[in-house]
Amino acid sequence: MDYLKTVVPSQLLAERGSNLVVINPGSANVRIGLAHQNAPFSIPHCIARHIRSSDSEGSQGPQLTIKDQMLVCPATPSQCAEREKAYDAVASLLKIPFLDEENANSSSHRKFMQVNHIDGYHPQNSKTDTPFSWTNVTEKNPSFTLPVDSENKDAKENVSDERDLVESGKRMSEYSYREFICGEEALKIAPTDPYCLCRPIRRGHFNVSQYYSSQQVAEDLFTIWDWVLNEKLQICSASRSLYSAILVVPETFDSREIKEMLTIVLRDLKFGSAVIHQEGLAAAFGNGLSTACIVSLGAQVTSIICIEDGVALPTSCVTLPFGGEDISRCLFWIQRHHQTWPAINTDPLSKPADMLMLERLKESYCRIVEGELDSVALVHSFETGKPAEAHKLRLFAVNVPPMGLFCPSLLVPDEHPPPPRPWFHDYEDMLEDTLHSEFPRRSDLPDAFLLGGNGLNMWDSYPVATSRLKREDNLGLAEAITSSIMSTGRIDLQRKLFCSLQLIGGVALTEGIIGAVEERVLHAIPSHEAIDTVEVLPSKTHPPFVPWKGGAILGVLDFGRDAWIQRQDWIQNGIYLGSGRKYKDSFLLQAQTMWYMNC
Repeated sequence: MDYLKTVVPSQLLAERGSNLVVINPGSANVRIGLAHQNAPFSIPHCIARHIRSSDSEGSQGPQLTIKDQMLVCPATPSQCAEREKAYDAVASLLKIPFLDEENANSSSHRKFMQVNHIDGYHPQNSKTDTPFSWTNVTEKNPSFTLPVDSENKDAKENVSDERDLVESGKRMSEYSYREFICGEEALKIAPTDPYCLCRPIRRGHFNVSQYYSSQQVAEDLFTIWDWVLNEKLQICSASRSLYSAILVVPETFDSREIKEMLTIVLRDLKFGSAVIHQEGLAAAFGNGLSTACIVSLGAQVTSIICIEDGVALPTSCVTLPFGGEDISRCLFWIQRHHQTWPAINTDPLSKPADMLMLERLKESYCRIVEGELDSVALVHSFETGKPAEAHKLRLFAVNVPPMGLFCPSLLVPDEHPPPPRPWFHDYEDMLEDTLHSEFPRRSDLPDAFLLGGNGLNMWDSYPVATSRLKREDNLGLAEAITSSIMSTGRIDLQRKLFCSLQLIGGVALTEGIIGAVEERVLHAIPSHEAIDTVEVLPSKTHPPFVPWKGGAILGVLDFGRDAWIQRQDWIQNGIYLGSGRKYKDSFLLQAQTMWYMNC
């Protein structure tokens, strides 16, 4: 502790953070980086694998497919009516016309307009106005030797695009399809390319189904993370034993899923050691907070958990099955209802490029503010066999979709179902609690420290996600936050938590969301409770990166302690407890973090 008071934070990061890799896996994105970096690499959590001709026999030629839980739930008439009712409720709050109200003076502005039919167009974000370029899915075969003759020389000069070499059938052995493609490139693969897009995590859980085995999910996670380590961090497999990994896991994951990820990190990625931290706890440390209500607004899941004096309170954990992607689809639904969307085939559930486009539109134009809010934007159509085509239109009511966080009926239809329970008995039940099984005894540890003994269990502090809320019991964000805080039971702690809300995740960047959360949470508190103040604290770090940053700080401050799991111990003995002090001395860790953040 004395050393920590004297050393400069940048020196501490340089000394301890250069060989610490922080991994924060999410449903839509994974954030990976070295602890001494200012920010991680944020990579779409997906992978596209090449489909060979023998794998697609019976299909109508090669094409992009998606291996996912494609049992899309169509909206029933009652759901549609409920959604329209929710829109009108939000419209009343924002003081804008109801869904079916048409203003004769502005109806012409709500029809989509071609590119040259709008004058004075000023783009708000050039990112949304740049058409996507399809990913180049081919690579040169290193083992191929081009014969030296005039015919081949002429052919080489006449072919400038590597894709043409494959599609035209010329010199097929010279260029071949890439075996796999990760990240954003995987989302931009042309519909005609023979690839299968896989998302190993969906809605806060492994995306296991009868079509997507648990072994394949684990293999895809390994491949994505291995690709990031090799391509982005330049850490090859041979040198990873010199590095340690900090796994920052969201509260939604089951204990079995955490075990599988730890196995990937230690056995497959070959890190020398690893430690696990909860996302909510790491987020509190990331902003130097000892007590806070952490509200994680992710792409597919919203979760809330309370932290008291550096310790997570498992009973306060609330998970809501919606996030930023649902807001994006709601934006699309509103435009179609008002006939502002151009006559193009847009399908965000089955066309990754369409979902990516809607996400960028949401990030650029959606915000929470009263009054009518329209925006002129550029969208693109991605039709099979055609280049991306631009369409300029006026986006209507762009302030309505973010309010779906507080009125989830606005977001529910047209979504993938949650992972099934149990998961089709695929290889082994992922929910089977094998963490409490007996493992080979370590002679150097007392009985109390062995898994299955009477000592503190390493996993007791990790809440297992409860069953998802039923639709009729679904909560809005304000009610969920209130329920989480009120479950703590002590009025002094409740008052402190209501004044220490922390918003993290990509949706936390939405303009106006802080004021909306404060106002609506205040109204959601029962009138008989003596609580009259709600405050969202400003973030010291970019909201999507707060848990990652907290994991880096925890790793730097806690490096070398008994909570770390060594690779060989994990492979030989499974889970064991090195010491029961990890959470008992959290006050000391919190003091270190407060000093670190304030330097």
